[in-house]
Amino acid sequence: MTMLSVEAEPYAFGFDISKTALVLIDMQRDFVEPGGFGETLGNDVGMLRKVIPPLQEVLAAARAAGMLVVHTREGHEPDLSDCPPAKLNRGAPSLRIGDPGPKGRILVRGEYGHDLIDELKPLPTETVIDKPGKGSFYATGLQELLESRGITSLVVTGVTTEVCVHTTVREANDRGYECLILSDCVGSYFEEFQTVGLSMFSAQGGIFGWVAASKQFLEVLP
Repeated sequence: MTMLSVEAEPYAFGFDISKTALVLIDMQRDFVEPGGFGETLGNDVGMLRKVIPPLQEVLAAARAAGMLVVHTREGHEPDLSDCPPAKLNRGAPSLRIGDPGPKGRILVRGEYGHDLIDELKPLPTETVIDKPGKGSFYATGLQELLESRGITSLVVTGVTTEVCVHTTVREANDRGYECLILSDCVGSYFEEFQTVGLSMFSAQGGIFGWVAASKQFLEVLP
């Protein structure tokens, strides 16, 4: 076992690369591309697209180091049977889940907008977790996958910081996983949510995990 150490907040994050997975959360067309669902809600997708270049570097380095790589996609079955009314019937958006959108039906599996962006396309050997909720563990096989590979630590990236990233990290924390969140590889449509969301991870001695810039993580990879 070779332990590596990343300079992070609130203190150094130690991990064994053979027991660590890189998780890319919901880097989907509907969230991060112009003309997608996120933009139709009035959001500036440029805020999320900032994470793509550093995340491309992290993904390439993780692959070269032999790390387990896991991608997630939020979305639902075409009949919406796995979408609870509390989620389906939200009143704020002009478009709702399942409605026809600029890139196909909104957040429906198999639609163009539901899929991952070309810049971060999974390799055939990499696992894609389709999730019906905000968190990556709820109603998915993620925990079974991680257990089967002996994974104890997660390097977490993706969007959005305050919703699916936070939910996943909190779920992981309750399950005993140590999480490092890469600050420039997670993004929010709202600057204040990004700032506060990152600070909440590492507050109180790392209540949910550690936070570091991708540069700090890349410096220690073999």
